[in-house]
Parts: sequence; structure tokens; C-alpha cells
Amino acid sequence: MPQVRHHATYTAYCGGRKRYQGGEMAEVVIVGGGLAGCDCAWQLANAGVSVTLFEMKPEKRSEAHSEDGLAELVCSNSFRATGPAAAIGLLKEEMESLGSLVMEAAFATRVPAGGALAVDRTLFSEYITTKIEDHELITVVRCEIASLDDDALKGCDAVIIAAGPLASPELTESLMAAVGDERLYFYDAIAPIVSRDSVGFDKAFWGSRWKPEDDDYLNCPMDEAEYKAFVAELLAGEKVKPREFEKEVHFEACLPVEAMAERGEMTLAFGPLKPVGFTDPRTGERPFAIVQLRTENADKTAFNLVGFQTKLKYPEQKRIFRMIPGLENAEFLRLGSIHRNTYVNAPEVLDETLQLKNRPGVYLAGQITGVEGYLESAACGLWLGLSMARRLRGEELPEPPVETALGALMNHLRTKPDKQFQPSNVNFGLMPGLEGRIKKKLRKEAYGKRAQAAFSTWFEKTGLKD
Repeated sequence: MPQVRHHATYTAYCGGRKRYQGGEMAEVVIVGGGLAGCDCAWQLANAGVSVTLFEMKPEKRSEAHSEDGLAELVCSNSFRATGPAAAIGLLKEEMESLGSLVMEAAFATRVPAGGALAVDRTLFSEYITTKIEDHELITVVRCEIASLDDDALKGCDAVIIAAGPLASPELTESLMAAVGDERLYFYDAIAPIVSRDSVGFDKAFWGSRWKPEDDDYLNCPMDEAEYKAFVAELLAGEKVKPREFEKEVHFEACLPVEAMAERGEMTLAFGPLKPVGFTDPRTGERPFAIVQLRTENADKTAFNLVGFQTKLKYPEQKRIFRMIPGLENAEFLRLGSIHRNTYVNAPEVLDETLQLKNRPGVYLAGQITGVEGYLESAACGLWLGLSMARRLRGEELPEPPVETALGALMNHLRTKPDKQFQPSNVNFGLMPGLEGRIKKKLRKEAYGKRAQAAFSTWFEKTGLKD
């Protein structure tokens, strides 16, 4: 194990392990300082487990990372909807109850986004980095772990790989060799960010879809001719091609905007560019289509193009996205990009504790397991931290009910599909169906109430509430 910081509470050292108040302290190594790794480390450390967290930045970066901090958000700055009528809203509530560091940081660095929870990505990363580095039972080591056989991983009670879907090629190869399964992956595209100062407010206007008085979003309206010309250029634009040895597979919930356009000329107008709920103040009428820009930071100086994940080449992005009314002179603070997300066939290679069946003592957490999304990844790490801390004390933490958001998400990783295993966001479709006949408009509310009741009962019985 690497050298760790010394604290007055440690009374002795033996065999490389810390001894605390006369008893041996458990030690866990986590590889990866993303959302899953950080929430996992936080749960373990708060339960009295010594954690060494390896993060390869700034020594080495993936193609999508640019900052040095932990828990860097490389895609959207939104954690999506709030409230129990959405599965992701339920997951937020459950994570907050369980003491999630990610949720704590999200609320502390929140920026306006209507009914969604969005954060200032820089402040969010800084908040988590400070919390993790200041915890007396967490040691952050800035170096790359390229193999499951690395000497730094030896001698601990457990190794957790939370390197995310952008794990280095070397670590990915080592993991896949241990799994004994062929590589599974999909492509995830990042949306561009533009400067507010470059937006033309003679065309763009403030407002959210259902609350016109809100100023959480900037909206760029299109008439029919503008929309059709834009779609035509999306289809014709030069795109980044996958490597020759890689088959391109997109995650359905995060399709590149041009991939959606390929499904039909009106697909975008009925999808992320739908004009429902808006009136163009210039005409007093509903626009044919509308592009929404969501604030990226607390000062509202940067905006993310909602739904505009893209694999267009950089010059094409500038040319085509400047066709959007109000963005003719757009200054791009970040252009979109495309990267491979790697994940394992969880039902085949992981046991119910998220441990590799072929490699006892090695666990996976986060997106590499097959959960998809910021909060889903963090929730996976959170659950592994909570449950592992209990097992290290010789106890078992009961699984959350499948009727809850967390329980449904973890059950997804254990359920063998009829066809190929695919990553999933948390959603009501992962939960058992409702009993009896319930009107369609009331189903989400019913799922939410059932989940809240199930979680509350489970939470009381586990002792986690104390």
C-alpha cells in the first residue's frame, strides 16, 4: 500500500495496516475519482474504513476530461428532474437520505434549471474534491493504476474499480481479461457550451416550457424554413468516425443530434426541438421548432445546448450550430465530442455484491457496471460503500426493495435480459408493475408513492436512519 497521511487517532501500525483503538482498521482501495468513486469512498470512510483513492489526473487524462478536480462532469451539468413523479427524482431523495456526498455537493452548487437539478460544474467538483481530500480516513493518490495486478492494490481488504466508462485502455484490457468476456461498449456524445455574451437576444428569449415567466432557459425559435435547412446541414455535416476496429453503438437515451435527424426530417421537432409551451415574442405565435439553452453556472454566463450531443467535427459544429437563430455569432466555450463508454455484462460477470465472479476481492462501481447517468453512477458507488462497510464488520445490509429507485437500479445489474445486456438509467420500467388498474396520468405518482413507502420502511429496518 502507498504511504498514507498520519493522524493522531491512529495508535499503531502493523503489517502496513492501520490499527485503531487496539483493533485492526479495514482498508479499501478505490480506483477512480469520479462520482461513483467519491461517493463510495465517502460512505466507507464515514463508516470507519480507511480508503486510498487513486485518480490518474493530472498525470493522465481520458479524451473527455480537462480539469484536475475529482468528480468532474464531462457531459451535461444537469442531474435531471426532481420530485417523486420521476424515477430520477426518487433516486435523488433516496441518495440524500443515505448521506450521498454527490447530492450534498449538488444542492450546495445548484444553478437555476426549472424543474431540473443542475449545478455549476466547477464549484461542484471543487466542493467534492475538498471534502474527499480533507477526510482523515481518505488518502488521495494521484497516479494511474493500469492493471488489476498492480502492486498498489495488494494487501487491502477490497479493491473497487470505479474508473468509469472512460477507463484507460490498459486498465480496461486488464479488467476484460479478468472478466473473460468480450468488450461491450456504446458511444456517448457531449453537447456544446456557448457564451451568453455571444447570444443574439434580438431573437433568443428567456422562459421555460411550462412557466414562461421563468428565466432558467434561453430559447432560440425557428420557423419552418430555418428548421428544415438546419436539419439538412446536420445530415450533410462531416462527422467523427469510429476507429476501424470499433462498432458504433449509441445509448438510446443520449443519441447525437444528427443521429436523431437521420430518423426523419421531423424527429427533432417532435423531440428536443419541440415548440410546445412556447410563444415567440417576435411573432406572438408558436415557433415551428425551438432550441433550448440551459444555464451552466450560477452567473449564467455559459449555456449548454439541450439535447445537442454531437459527433460532428469541430469546424462543422461551429458552422451548423451558428445557423440557429440567435447563435449566428456564438462563441463556443466547449465544443461537442464523442467518446467510448465501456461497461461489463453485469448479470454474467458480477455477483450480487458487485464483486467480479472471476476475481474475488475486486468490485466494480459506477457506469462501468452498466448503470447510465451521473446520479445512477453515484448511487451505485454509494450503495457499494454502504454495503461493503457493513460486510467488513461481519454484518449484512439488506438490499433496498426493487420497488425503490435504488433497489430497481441495482436489480437491473443482476437481471439477465432476453437479449444483450444494455446500460440503463433509473426508470419506472425497472420496477415491478403496479397492482390494479390505475389511470395513465396517475401512474407516475403511484409509482412514486409506492417507492417512498417501501424506502421508508427499509430505511427504518436497516438502522441507516440512526
